[in-house]
Amino acid sequence: MREILSDLDRWQRQGKRVALARVVDVEGSGPRLPGAAMAVNEDGEVAGSVSGGCVEGAVVHEALECLENNARKLVTFGYSDDEAFAVGLTCGGTIHLFLEPLDW
Repeated sequence: MREILSDLDRWQRQGKRVALARVVDVEGSGPRLPGAAMAVNEDGEVAGSVSGGCVEGAVVHEALECLENNARKLVTFGYSDDEAFAVGLTCGGTIHLFLEPLDW
């Protein structure tokens, strides 16, 4: 989380809307541990990582959807998930992410 604080601070000063994605659980082998975070602003700029790069594109899409709908959601990516496999989550595990718009 600390790795994204400077970006969050800058985006807040700029008045940007931001969604935060956090790893809340990992089953089996996962690229990042619970607590890993990624922030996405309304322009699609990204700070941090929840998967070391393998599902970040899909997470950006989910985060922008959270901002559009002003809603929280839990999303899961796993090896058997066709979308996750297509974007490269081949570590054999499953990651669960909680996404929410930040309320400055």
